[in-house]
Amino acid sequence: MAILTGKKLLITGVLTDQSLAFGVAKLAQEQGAEIALTGFDRALRLTQRTAKKLDPVPEVYELDATDVEHGNALRAELSDRWGTVDGALHSVGFAPPSCLGDDFWAPGWDDVSTALHVSAYSLRSLADIVTPLMTNGGSLVGLTFDATVSWPAYNWMGVAKAAMESLNRYLARELGSQQIRSNLVAAGPMRTMAAKSIPGFAAFEDEWVKRAPLGWDVSDAEGVSKACVALLSDWFPQTTGSIVHVDGGYHSIGA
Repeated sequence: MAILTGKKLLITGVLTDQSLAFGVAKLAQEQGAEIALTGFDRALRLTQRTAKKLDPVPEVYELDATDVEHGNALRAELSDRWGTVDGALHSVGFAPPSCLGDDFWAPGWDDVSTALHVSAYSLRSLADIVTPLMTNGGSLVGLTFDATVSWPAYNWMGVAKAAMESLNRYLARELGSQQIRSNLVAAGPMRTMAAKSIPGFAAFEDEWVKRAPLGWDVSDAEGVSKACVALLSDWFPQTTGSIVHVDGGYHSIGA
């Protein structure tokens, strides 16, 4: 039996078939899950087009992760469609251009607050949507980029990821009594649409390939997909508040 047989999963962040979330969605279906995707604004059509590359083609719902009314409407739609939800993938992130690049001091609070809202607080917003429907327990899984250290060019997105990693631990504490787990997967650098928006991100890729003990292929997200699917399954019933590193071991190597 496939490890997600009978599971109903909400997956955010599918833009193209190069998105990390797409790999998770595809593998989740192969492992027996019924999935639904979300998209927003101009990217909604892109998500709908990419959804057609999945089999079966999943429903795509509109979701602005910063809009409470969007969240309430989506929860109602999922309740009508499925009744219960077993898991959700958080793959949402955005920072205005001023928050990335060479000048850490460039953005004001308006830009920083946008990065924090979309990239960190949205994990709580996703939990607000799905956890009332996780009446039999469930699993929240989010994607992060190791925020235990500072990175060149990543700047305020790194700060947002650090906030997200802290939030993950608090969600684990708050939701554990309902048998709902919250975990993150810290992926190494991948050639996604999101990565292309970060100035100088290619330098991350070059350094990772040199230093990761297991090696690293910036175009192969299979390991990330497998980790997320495993955490969404019942194979980690006592794991919560954790960060699973899928980075070829890079995080364990000193400079």
